[in-house]
Amino acid sequence: MPMDFSRIPLRAWFAALALGCFGLVVFSMTLQHMLRLAPCPLCIFQRLLYLTISVLALAGFLLPLARPFWRGAIGAVTLLGAGVAAYQTWMQLYPELAPECSFTDPNLIERLVDWLGMQFPSLFLATGFCASIEWSLLGLSMANWSLLIFSAIAVYVMLTLRRRP
Repeated sequence: MPMDFSRIPLRAWFAALALGCFGLVVFSMTLQHMLRLAPCPLCIFQRLLYLTISVLALAGFLLPLARPFWRGAIGAVTLLGAGVAAYQTWMQLYPELAPECSFTDPNLIERLVDWLGMQFPSLFLATGFCASIEWSLLGLSMANWSLLIFSAIAVYVMLTLRRRP
């Protein structure tokens, strides 16, 4: 029997997404500190995108009249996150072809992450290299998992579009 997603209140969708993305950030920071991982600029940028999705979803929970806007913004940030995670996955698969983060002139993402790292080092300080794989679970690196999670968020947002008002 297929689940009827239309019975779930839209506020619950937004609340679950906000809590889930915030939980991912807490999990990544806990893992970073427990295993002494060195996150790279792309990892930190993805962390920032998860936080952005959390804030947008919280706004969707609190401000119901603008929910179509929040959905669109979450969708756009999710696509950006999937693109960044896919790029990092490519860098990890072909490190010899990838322009390594921190070895060239910093791009816009690296400059933003550097600035955030100076403002909030415990949350945004990037000390690792983008092509290195410091942690994996079930044969997938953190970038691979992030790509899967961003893809799942995109499906989640699409499911909210199927809801009838």
